[in-house]
Amino acid sequence: MGTMNTSVVLLPTYNERDNIERIIPAILAAAPVDIMVIDDNSPDGTGKLAQAIADREPRVSVVHRSEKRGLGRAYLDGMQRALDAGYERIVEMDADFSHPPPVLAELLAASLDADLVLGSRNIPGGGTQNWPLHRRLLSRGGSIYARTILGVPVRDMTGGFKVFHRRVLEAIDLPSIASNGYAFQIEMTYRALQKGFTVKEVPFVFVERESGVSKMSRGVFVEAVFMCPRLRLGKA
Repeated sequence: MGTMNTSVVLLPTYNERDNIERIIPAILAAAPVDIMVIDDNSPDGTGKLAQAIADREPRVSVVHRSEKRGLGRAYLDGMQRALDAGYERIVEMDADFSHPPPVLAELLAASLDADLVLGSRNIPGGGTQNWPLHRRLLSRGGSIYARTILGVPVRDMTGGFKVFHRRVLEAIDLPSIASNGYAFQIEMTYRALQKGFTVKEVPFVFVERESGVSKMSRGVFVEAVFMCPRLRLGKA
């Protein structure tokens, strides 16, 4: 991994072969960042393809994990590695272009005066593109539910396009994070707010993936439903 940048983009992958060769150069062109690909032993060879890119691009590294353990576990692994490597800003981002690389620069700019920056679909200027009605309702309803149960002002609690300052991740106690899917995003933001960190939302339009298969499942949503009350009661 190159050391010239203070920010790193964590890019969890599982069967993203169709996207990885395009998303890495797009991110590198969008902002002065390094990239850490975290591959869960993708059967389609995503990890090997990413490694070939890393072998010729010093700003890219690859973490090869032995099995698929969920998005939250991948991010936690990457976050700890990023902290150990000395990065000041750690970015969560999808590998399927649903988080547009050009918006990355806006989030990093906003992080100059906020501890945690969220790419938000639920504030003016934000939204979703190519989503069916049921998914829009589920996403918006999930954020409203989490915001109401947890008593927080953040409009997009379930989004995964984020910039953390290292001080936030150091304060949150990463090994204690219990959730994995949508609930992981909710828990991370809620814990940052609990610790008194400033959170800023930046609007962006989430674009539904063109290649590959969505990793969302019913179990991910069920986890989020039950996690919110536990977080509020201090039992998570």
